[in-house]
Amino acid sequence: MLTAHVKLAQGSPPVKAAQVRMARAGLNWSLEDLAQAAGVHRNTISSFERGIYEGEPNSLAKIRKALEKAGIEFTDGDTLGVRLKLKRR
Repeated sequence: MLTAHVKLAQGSPPVKAAQVRMARAGLNWSLEDLAQAAGVHRNTISSFERGIYEGEPNSLAKIRKALEKAGIEFTDGDTLGVRLKLKRR
C-alpha cells in the first residue's frame, strides 16, 4: 500500500495548497470531508492549505487521489489550477 502512494507521488506533479483549496471549494467539501476521503488528519490539510506545513509526499498523494476520485482534474501546465470533470451520461 505504501509503495502505491509513493509511486503516485513520484508520478504526478506535487499538488499545491491553492489547488487543494480550489478543489475543495469546487466540490463544496469541508476540511473534514477531504480528510475522511483521503485518510489524513484534517489538521494536515488545514496546515498545508495555510502554508504552515509543506506536506509529506504520501499525504499529498492521498489528498490528490481523493480529489481526483471525486471528479477533480488538476491542471498542471503553465498555470496551476483545477477543474471539475464532466460526468458523461
